[in-house]
Amino acid sequence: MATIDKEAISQSYLDVRDDKSETNWAVYKYNDKTIVHAASGTDYEEFRSHFTESERVYGFVRIETGDELSKRAKFAFITWIGESVSSMQKAKVSTDKASVKQVVQNFAVEILTSDTEELDYDHVKSAVAKAGGANYGTGK
Repeated sequence: MATIDKEAISQSYLDVRDDKSETNWAVYKYNDKTIVHAASGTDYEEFRSHFTESERVYGFVRIETGDELSKRAKFAFITWIGESVSSMQKAKVSTDKASVKQVVQNFAVEILTSDTEELDYDHVKSAVAKAGGANYGTGK
């Protein structure tokens, strides 16, 4: 089981959740046997670029939902297992993810994937909207 850098992960998680912060995503990766905060930012395509075929990655992202009258921030937790990750490393993800989720606790939807299409912004936003229940709008 990997150890985690709780302080750095917690700080980046809280930054993404902070309505006053421009940061809307954070990525956590393995540095040897420790899961560390690898990056944060504002550009969704940069967020996506951290999910590669050879890595196990955890991501936390803010998604704006609602309609033109009521905008709300919702969050997604993404677990990525690249296609070329070894079977042994894949097997360790479930226990390691539990450690990360002790810090990254509040999110509307959790996505486990190795498919880059499931990382598309529209796909993640749709998953968040479905998890939120009612999805009203005035049609404008």
